[in-house]
Amino acid sequence: MFTGIIEELGEVVSIEEIGDSSRIRLRGPVVCADAGHGDSIAVNGVCLTVVDSPAELAERTGEFSADVMAETLHRSSLGELKPGSRVNLERAMALGARLGGHLVQGHVDATGRLLSREPGERDADGELRWEVLRFSLPETISRYLVEKGSITVDGVSLTVVEAARDSFTVSLIPATLALTTLGAKAVGESVNLEVDVLAKYVERLLESRTLPNLQALPNLPDSSTLSTDETPGESK
Repeated sequence: MFTGIIEELGEVVSIEEIGDSSRIRLRGPVVCADAGHGDSIAVNGVCLTVVDSPAELAERTGEFSADVMAETLHRSSLGELKPGSRVNLERAMALGARLGGHLVQGHVDATGRLLSREPGERDADGELRWEVLRFSLPETISRYLVEKGSITVDGVSLTVVEAARDSFTVSLIPATLALTTLGAKAVGESVNLEVDVLAKYVERLLESRTLPNLQALPNLPDSSTLSTDETPGESK
């Protein structure tokens, strides 16, 4: 699990195609500081597994490698990466740590595209204070979005400003623009989208809501057969 709070902007070092899958090597000194073999690191919102051996990681080069299956390449934007591409990196959350964003699984639901960028106000020095970005939204996941709800865009936990049928908007503060890939994302480029998993669980529960099948329950003792001196926890 992740929180959608990006720890650093990493960089793709190399991509090795292996059949219909790929091995990606990435540079990220912060997330590599305590990385171990088999650890999970989110790359642009996609949960990947560190495949380097303990000996390789012990060299502390600030780089790690991850294998990306064909399914992941097909369902996310990772297939569009190339050496030199900047990526959002986040280590898996630690139990008991602060949840600064929202619960993020690193399982991409769909991809969208940046439709527009609308600059907001500027401060006295002319620096941009915020910017509104609009992304396309596939109909398959549009029902999970609500205004002021959460969505993950390329691994970044964001608050939905406007939720339309086929698009949505988010407002980005200077820190998000500077510390994630969203600050330099060009109109037309694709992004990975993950909706709030809680919405999907609620939908599933409502779809399968039925009364318990009492006939399937184990035989319980008839209360009339219990003696009056039996106390809770001692009935036979």
